[in-house]
Amino acid sequence: MSLNRCEQQLFDYVQRNPEERHYWEQKVRGLAAAQADAHALSMTLDGELWRYLEERARVVAEFRDHGAPGAKRVSLRNLAEYLLRVWVEPKAAAKKRVN
Repeated sequence: MSLNRCEQQLFDYVQRNPEERHYWEQKVRGLAAAQADAHALSMTLDGELWRYLEERARVVAEFRDHGAPGAKRVSLRNLAEYLLRVWVEPKAAAKKRVN
């Protein structure tokens, strides 16, 4: 999976900071447990990641270009889908009955 520059910066930041990583692992797993629709889940997580980026842009210099007020919104959907693949156990496929 290919991440854009903004997604890669955000992922690297979360990986470098254990408290942030723990928060996001729990957040992603919690959202996945509450939402069955994979498309809606990735869209929800994309929005959560964007709000986080905006908040971090106020205090972390590397995010100022991306999350500054009035900055053009960047899609974080690939990162959202990647985090879901990495941190959420895959759901078991429904078994077909054999008669």
